[in-house]
Amino acid sequence: MSESVPTDLQSRVKDEHLADKEEQKEIDLKEFPATASGVIDAYPGLNSQDLQNVFLLVILYLLQGIPVGLAFGSIPFLLKSKLSYSQLGIFSLATYPYSLKLLWSPIVDATYSKRVGRRKSWIIPIQLLTGSLFFWLGNHIDQILEEKPDIYTLTLLFFILIFLSATQDIAVDGWALTLLSKNCLSYASSAQTIGLNTGYFLSFTVFLAFNSVEFSNKYFRSEPHDQSLLTLGSYLSFWSVIYFAVTLWLIFVKKEDSSYSDDEMDISTVYKTIWNICKMPHLRKFIVVLLVAKIGFIANEAVTGLKLLEKGFSKEDLALAVLIDFPFQILFGYYAAKWSNGSEPLKPWIYAFYGRLFFAVVGMLVVLTFPTDNEISLGFFFFVILSTVMSSFMSTVQFVSISAFMALIADPMIGGTYMTLLATFSNLGGTWPRFFVLEAVDYFTEAVCYNESNPEDLVNCITDEEKANCKSNGGTCIVNQDGYFFVSNVCVSVGFFLLVVFILPQIKHLQSLPPKAWKLKK
Repeated sequence: MSESVPTDLQSRVKDEHLADKEEQKEIDLKEFPATASGVIDAYPGLNSQDLQNVFLLVILYLLQGIPVGLAFGSIPFLLKSKLSYSQLGIFSLATYPYSLKLLWSPIVDATYSKRVGRRKSWIIPIQLLTGSLFFWLGNHIDQILEEKPDIYTLTLLFFILIFLSATQDIAVDGWALTLLSKNCLSYASSAQTIGLNTGYFLSFTVFLAFNSVEFSNKYFRSEPHDQSLLTLGSYLSFWSVIYFAVTLWLIFVKKEDSSYSDDEMDISTVYKTIWNICKMPHLRKFIVVLLVAKIGFIANEAVTGLKLLEKGFSKEDLALAVLIDFPFQILFGYYAAKWSNGSEPLKPWIYAFYGRLFFAVVGMLVVLTFPTDNEISLGFFFFVILSTVMSSFMSTVQFVSISAFMALIADPMIGGTYMTLLATFSNLGGTWPRFFVLEAVDYFTEAVCYNESNPEDLVNCITDEEKANCKSNGGTCIVNQDGYFFVSNVCVSVGFFLLVVFILPQIKHLQSLPPKAWKLKK
């Protein structure tokens, strides 16, 4: 079951990082043009300048999505044949910066050079660093992955990339609020959604397909070849050039309007505000809900796709599953937003919670019924596609619903800080269990290599590399217990228990509180 854009990443679509008072002002609805019927038009027509700026935002968000798609999507799939689930768990630590960016977002908001521009002071050096790292990796990554990779070095390199991408996300989010006209700010989240998802899509779906020898031979060659059309090194080198080109355009062509407020909050004030928010009793309960809510389906999201790959499902078929799922995400997002409007925005979130638990069970069924002869029928392929699309639908409904609730309760006087704080804990809820789940899959797997010529010499047969060595030595890999099923069952059971005993009562109580209960006392 291939991964779509991770839920913990999707929460970047919300308006974040509104740290200063100038950015915290609510948009006066009078400034939005009305339609002929008198209804406010939240998506008015764009003038040429705003159109150019929306396009710029799409490009900047797309560049952020490139390393994100690699770290969350492609790299784990490329490493699966060489590393164990425990080692992939170590690599998952590289994705943590996107869940922890609240820790340094006040610094990005408050520290800048007026000569360069408040947001360009961060975006320009970050893109130069990212482009340089991409260029270096482009020349070395294929050699790094050729033998058994040094997982710690690889994790450090991609941790740096994700840290840079997360920091740029902070700066671009802030720039979007001054880059567009006030009556066109509604396009900022659309630009983010399109750009980020497209970057992720290119680095996961498109790259995996063209990196596959089988896909290249099947669709683009008359005679088979043992090399893919696109290597990871050439892909990274290409994007390093794009990073440098966009950065040069920002330096010499694009000017940033000077919009600085004398009464904006300094760094210490923002951190104090964050601490005061966290001290609110009902907010602490909501934070706990956010931190534990994704335990039930984290094994499905983190492992099922890798397990299918291990079983023999090809990378290009996994990429095709995401390709088919991509337009559905956009469509589902629209209808989920309409469904979440009203006095009970978390009601869809609860329904989708049950749905995600159900499709976590379906994911186990997909792996369990995988054809032993690796002959995948059209019916089974559609079964994988359907489970992927429906799981994505539930994820999208939860994301939109929780976003609507966060927007409802956030204190407008500190809306950016409030929203960023809630988004951080929501992201972290999908990040912290991933490492432990991947470690647990190996820990609870019992598999040995049996060789008739030496039946007493039983060696572990857990990783793909160990399985290949076992087969090359004439042995048979015997799996006594697959840790995936054990861990997935535990996650679903714990998730259901938490939902019934803790999450449902808390959600009902928190949703019943009046909006003023969530405001900070003056």
